[in-house]
Amino acid sequence: MSDKLDLHGFTKLEAIEEFIKFYNTRVRKGNLTPFEVIHGYGSSGVGGVLLTRIRGFLSNFPDELDFDSGKDPFAANPGSTRVIPKKPLPEAVDLLSEGILDFCESPKTLSKIIGKFHRYEESKIQTAIKQLEKQNRIKFFYKGSFKVYQAC
Repeated sequence: MSDKLDLHGFTKLEAIEEFIKFYNTRVRKGNLTPFEVIHGYGSSGVGGVLLTRIRGFLSNFPDELDFDSGKDPFAANPGSTRVIPKKPLPEAVDLLSEGILDFCESPKTLSKIIGKFHRYEESKIQTAIKQLEKQNRIKFFYKGSFKVYQAC
């Protein structure tokens, strides 16, 4: 099993999904050793899109993992992040579902939901909504002629 995950060439969304898949595969196999995520530094001089997105994502899961942000220029490559796994992360579809629930605190049409989460494939959005409906976490009703969704 590799101790490096290279995310060069991935979009922001693809990078997060690939990270979750790589991370959870390691954890489920009992491999809690640190690994390196190579995301690049970017040409702006302040950090690239993947660096910002990956580190922002990692900071949302302090109970699941630790990471070295590479702020000390002698400790790590600023174009990579060292991740120390603790326990599995939510699957990508679970993250989408939570985002949809937050967005639907007030009623939203499917087209508004799709617009908000346009980075995801429409089929993934619809699958997440159906799962939320089965879990009774979101409901739909009609507002005039529009079908709208609202978190329960």
